[in-house]
Amino acid sequence: YPQADEKLKERVSYELNTIKTMGFVDYFLIVWDFIHYAKEHDIMVGPGRGSAAGSIVSYCLDITTLDPIRYNLLFERFLNPNRVTMPDIDVDFCFERRQEVIDYVVRKYGKERVVQIVTFGTMAARGVIRDVGRVLDLPYAICDSVAKMIPNELGITIDKALKMNPELKKLYDGDDSIHNLIDMARRLEGLPRHTSMHAAGVVISPKAVDEFVPLSRGADDVITTQYTMTTLEELGLLKMDFLGLRTLTVIQNAVKLINADGRHHVDMHEIDYNDKAVFDMIGTGKTDGIFQLESSGMKSFMKELKPHNLEDIIAGISLYRPGPMDFIPRYIKGKNEPASITYECPQLEEILEPTYGCIVYQEQVMQIVMKLAGYDLGRSDLVRRAMSKKKADVMAKERQYFVYGNDELGVPGCIANGIDEATANRIFDEMTDFAKYAFNKSHAAAYTIVSYQTAWLKYYYPVEFMAALMTSVIDNSVKVAEYIMTCRQMGIKILPPDINHGVSSFSVDNGRILYGLSAVKSIGRPVVAAIEQERALAGPFTSLKNFIERMSGKEVNKRSIENFIKAGAFDSFGATRRQQMMVYAQIMDQVAQDRKKNISGQMTLFDFMDEEEKQAFEIRYPNVGEYDKGTLLSFEKEVLGVYISGHPLDDVAESWRRNVTAVTSDFYVNEEIGMPNVVDQSLVVIGGMVTGKTVKSTKNNKMMAFIQLEDLLGTVEVIIFPNDYEKYQAELTEEAKLYIKGRVSASEDQQAKLIAEKIIPFDKVPKEVWLQYPDKNSFIGQQEALYKTLAGHSGNDRVIIFCKVEKAIKKLPVSWNIKAEEEILDQLGTVLGKENVKVRETVLKSF
Repeated sequence: YPQADEKLKERVSYELNTIKTMGFVDYFLIVWDFIHYAKEHDIMVGPGRGSAAGSIVSYCLDITTLDPIRYNLLFERFLNPNRVTMPDIDVDFCFERRQEVIDYVVRKYGKERVVQIVTFGTMAARGVIRDVGRVLDLPYAICDSVAKMIPNELGITIDKALKMNPELKKLYDGDDSIHNLIDMARRLEGLPRHTSMHAAGVVISPKAVDEFVPLSRGADDVITTQYTMTTLEELGLLKMDFLGLRTLTVIQNAVKLINADGRHHVDMHEIDYNDKAVFDMIGTGKTDGIFQLESSGMKSFMKELKPHNLEDIIAGISLYRPGPMDFIPRYIKGKNEPASITYECPQLEEILEPTYGCIVYQEQVMQIVMKLAGYDLGRSDLVRRAMSKKKADVMAKERQYFVYGNDELGVPGCIANGIDEATANRIFDEMTDFAKYAFNKSHAAAYTIVSYQTAWLKYYYPVEFMAALMTSVIDNSVKVAEYIMTCRQMGIKILPPDINHGVSSFSVDNGRILYGLSAVKSIGRPVVAAIEQERALAGPFTSLKNFIERMSGKEVNKRSIENFIKAGAFDSFGATRRQQMMVYAQIMDQVAQDRKKNISGQMTLFDFMDEEEKQAFEIRYPNVGEYDKGTLLSFEKEVLGVYISGHPLDDVAESWRRNVTAVTSDFYVNEEIGMPNVVDQSLVVIGGMVTGKTVKSTKNNKMMAFIQLEDLLGTVEVIIFPNDYEKYQAELTEEAKLYIKGRVSASEDQQAKLIAEKIIPFDKVPKEVWLQYPDKNSFIGQQEALYKTLAGHSGNDRVIIFCKVEKAIKKLPVSWNIKAEEEILDQLGTVLGKENVKVRETVLKSF
């Protein structure tokens, strides 16, 4: 703060005094030290996390990089004399190098003083049903169906589920074995089930940790405390959270790619955070890959919200959660219609104006009780906590103080400040309603900075950003496939791996993205490192034989060579993939023999020949051409997990998008919620190509099938029960392109499946054949001739007449439906002109 005023100096003094009085000076210095170490060693650190971002001291020490004054953040939300719990400065690091920071802390303070924290996994409602059922030796299918009757909600219990789901209650009351299962499960619900290591928590103690708490040896021989995080805090031990955030790695890698060519220099601390073009892009909903904004719901919300500053995105992140979502329409209405915003009293306007009259943040609750009722900052935080934790007795007392005041506590109250009793009570009611869900603004503001940085990179450097994004999910072929599809929609070309230009990660080559070499199946990082080292020493590889000669004995084997060929990594050698596949084994054998002879010192006739004569004995590529497109694509899928040079469904991608209501990636577990995006028992339509099929017989000796259906993003298992299998058996052939309507079968932490109800091949989706005539008279004059042409071509496709002058549309009766094949379309084109015959695929409406 170069021009700090007296008010700012007062706040800094107050913060420093509070930190010193409460004994947290060492805490701040320890955090500063390891953050300083990370930044000195080029390990990306987040702008802040949690309420620590509200502290000017944190900002000045570079613990956080978010200006608390600019965003009106409160220090007391983080630390105040009335707070009895330990402060919490959680820190996000680059997820690839987080461990380096923990290792530094261990080196600095000693391994006997730094240990990780244990957590206990508890028996949750659904899990305990399955566990108890397994011990009672009940069939898995029964336990699974009972577990799925428990709604998938945060904080759900078996008792709540029995009240919410009449079907579960009916089963509980009517079936003795289920009654016993549920009663047993209720007794065990919530008890610890297993131990694991806290994802981020680390304890740092002044002496050896085992002088304070018992320790245990966890998985991989890692030493952990036997006490959980909350117990450790109660004992007064120092807990730090070292979190790994993938997005920070994406930002850092993207910046490195941008700056690599020397023509650009991007520093994320110097970008413009009020760039209209970036906000406009977010407002279009094209937010794939943008931190916190890429879920389908958030995309829709951003389209409605059309943010024009960071405050809008901070509010968006805070509102888009269960509970506050109910206030989204009111927030958007206030933004779009400022005249509709009303305030219960004038004092509220200054506090609620940035959020269009809605209470969105916990900090606003604190500001309201301070400004309207005269609370001090410390006490305002107590009110905020009581409201968020729904402590009825505390809230009843605070209502009295808020409205009428309390001289002993030094609270004047609203009435003393000119606000009448009825208005004060209404404000308190509204605060209570909002505060249950109100979000920590400091945390939302810090994460908004990260969101904006990813959006800025995507807008100005889309190729580098998408390359870095795909590198961050290189081991997850489903996410890579999603982002490849996003790249194609953005007009970014994806190139296959290249043995002479590729590196381990995704890289940028003249405005295109080059696939990472380590993404090729069976190619580990040591292989790629050896290839990069050889290229640096002796230059690019010139041919398949040259590669094999130089890399033989250096981590590369026959499987590696074959997978590189299938992925297209050797395309630059000028031979087709088919030619290379036919000779690579011979070349490897020849190179191995030559190597053996050289080692033993043997001479052959070959050694006496000159270069021209040797050429005659070289293994030559056979004249066999290239594989067909389907084989090339299947090879790419086999070794990369995704299609690069195209997709078998590319030709029908547009109609596929129109007809499906879910895609295969929706069936994969969403890491944020621990569940697939599709809802259990919901009815959806998916479409794709059959890539695998297993037929089994049931207990009744009837046949059923399990098929793998693949679309542009991934694969999903579809279950087809006997009755439907009998009906659709003929359609279920390998590589058949099908739309399938069915019910989702989803449970936590595993990929969902689809139970088929209806199946229709892509080529049987009804079409519309539009025939254009200059005017009505032309149509009437040629009507008989048209009917003669249509006769004998009956099918399911509707014929529609369009008269250009009158702009009139006439649908011919269903009896004149045709099969829109090439023969009939050519005949119609000859009569009317090809430009007047158009075929449109209809959307599956009644499917």
